[in-house]
Amino acid sequence: MFTTVLMIEKPLVPTDVEMVGTLHGEEDVAFFVLMQPRGHQDRLLRALDDVALGELEDAVREADEPEGDEAGQPARVALEHSVRSLRDLGFRAEGRVVDSHPLDALTTVVEEVGADEVIVLTAPHFVEEFFHRDWASRARHRVGVPVLKLFAHSE
Repeated sequence: MFTTVLMIEKPLVPTDVEMVGTLHGEEDVAFFVLMQPRGHQDRLLRALDDVALGELEDAVREADEPEGDEAGQPARVALEHSVRSLRDLGFRAEGRVVDSHPLDALTTVVEEVGADEVIVLTAPHFVEEFFHRDWASRARHRVGVPVLKLFAHSE
């Protein structure tokens, strides 16, 4: 059994489930999904990323999305949907919402489940990536297993 910790920021769409589910061919894979809720501190960086991608309408709407304490319930719903989507395709899957520092939570889960790899499935974050401050870059120095960064799809 190959165990993958999958760190996400939004619910998995069918294309994402297919992408992560086929990475290891016919090998039996179990997923542990970590859902990272939106935080207040990320608003400016998300808006800059939207502008860099030419998605000006998204940049303007950043303030309308729930963040911080208000993001807990949407994150739980997103996690439930994502775990169910993986299970519906026959994968073993469980997960939790990150309620502490994301890298601490990721390190703990990797140890708890004996993960073979970490996949960070995220939208492009140009500012953080440029300075290697994105979750995947930072995780590579902490978790002790390979870390793969993939870009999430939109519906």
